[in-house]
Amino acid sequence: MADQQRKLEQAARAAWLAHVGGLTQDEIATRLGVSRQSAQRLVAQAMSEGLVKIRIDHPFADCMQIARDLSDRWNLSFCEIAPADAPADGVAHHLAAVMEQWLRRADPLTIAIGTGRTLRSAIARLPHIDCPDHRIVSLTGNIATDGSTAAYNVLFSLSDLVTARSFPLPVSVILPEGDTRTALLAQQGIARVIAMSAEAEVAFVGVGRMDDSAALLADGFIDANDLAALRKAGAEGEILGWAYDKDGQLIEGLSNDRVASAPIPPRETALVIAAAHGQAKLPAIRAALRGGLINGLVTDAATGAALLDQDRAAG
Repeated sequence: MADQQRKLEQAARAAWLAHVGGLTQDEIATRLGVSRQSAQRLVAQAMSEGLVKIRIDHPFADCMQIARDLSDRWNLSFCEIAPADAPADGVAHHLAAVMEQWLRRADPLTIAIGTGRTLRSAIARLPHIDCPDHRIVSLTGNIATDGSTAAYNVLFSLSDLVTARSFPLPVSVILPEGDTRTALLAQQGIARVIAMSAEAEVAFVGVGRMDDSAALLADGFIDANDLAALRKAGAEGEILGWAYDKDGQLIEGLSNDRVASAPIPPRETALVIAAAHGQAKLPAIRAALRGGLINGLVTDAATGAALLDQDRAAG
């Protein structure tokens, strides 16, 4: 039953792209990561299943319309929306499918990976993938403040599932007070990983909130005083530990002076896909979109619709 549902969802996607999005079969195949023949069969299946009428009679039609509206509003290069009635981990399921499509590409790639609970949940759903020509580069430190492995760093979990070479960043996400950040990041091994991350074709990152449940606080990278100072400075969210304001501009000073993560890869050359959802993360997601910190988004229909509604209300 689950397999049949996935096939119908894929057929609905293909039909929407063909009949609403106006894409060719080659473009549909590229978007869905399938062959041209498979794309043709999917569109035909949607017709035979009665999904194509005056509209695409499937929940994914709404999802793809939200994705299109978000892409048009924020100039996104990629947007994927999980249905509103999907399970709680529906965004992780969708993100896993997107990651798998990239990992299975034949041409050598540099894929950059951030950290976060949704990313970790997505990677847990990936199969073993043989991709020895790819490079997986960590964007964030792999070490917690006590010297242990950071709880929600995902590079090592991904390394267990793929044959690509992986490159960890052996530092903390945010350094303690007094550490010499410049000297640390200038070390040859660390500098090399950061340089590789800037060459990534695609990056997957999480989006952190800046309220009392902030992941940076819960995971021990900042304390309550740090969080209060960031919020007073106007922080709305963080990506890779980099705190930013409502306009998506990085906060001057404070904990940002101690961030040891790589910079967010340049959006001019990399597809930076953020995975985030939920009412509490709306301010952080919207600020990241407004500032162009990301050019790809995987979220759910409720979050996507709320982002659009907020934008219309602000306008």
